[in-house]
Amino acid sequence: MSGVDVEASFTWLGDSALVVGTPHARALLDELRARPLPGVQEVVPALHLLTLLFDPLQSDGATLEAGVRARLLALRQPDPADGAARTLVVPVRFGGPGGPDLGWCAARAGLDAAAFVQALCRTPLEVAFLGFTPGFAFLTGLPPELRMPRLDAPRERVPAGSVALGGPWAGVYPRGTPGGWRIVGVTDLNLFDLSRPEPVPWRAGDRVRLEAVAGRPGQGRP
Repeated sequence: MSGVDVEASFTWLGDSALVVGTPHARALLDELRARPLPGVQEVVPALHLLTLLFDPLQSDGATLEAGVRARLLALRQPDPADGAARTLVVPVRFGGPGGPDLGWCAARAGLDAAAFVQALCRTPLEVAFLGFTPGFAFLTGLPPELRMPRLDAPRERVPAGSVALGGPWAGVYPRGTPGGWRIVGVTDLNLFDLSRPEPVPWRAGDRVRLEAVAGRPGQGRP
């Protein structure tokens, strides 16, 4: 099994954190979750970056960096058809009061609203990383024709559950916050709940599919 290109950058944050920059961050994350390196307590993903938090009493910097390089050398590229990744289906009510920007986005893409929704729902998305606010996932995979520019001026408040497009990303606002993305629909999924064993339902590497549904706001919310 051939490995991937091992080119990577390594940046130290004090004596207990190592930032690894690599285009193969997703595959490396899966590898480190499956077979943790000694002393590593947590791996935090970002776009093309992984931050390894480790116990300096259990591993030294040189050993950890060598371990990461070895894993990269042995790494295989993830197979898009691999069934190991989790898939989350997000039911969305597109348009209407909960999706005020749907018509604008459809027109920009040269489609009517129904065709635009169908295109979004056919697009396989993936959680690249989480950030901005607890439970907010940056979803990658939008083709160029479905990518939308952010608003010139952010809204003061975007309602919880809003499904939105911003640049190359899609996302769902877990709670009411300011936001500058184009809102195309709303979901009743609760994306941040501290009473659950896993407060956030998704993590980096998970696959996501949007599904158009009918219904009134508030129906089916966990």
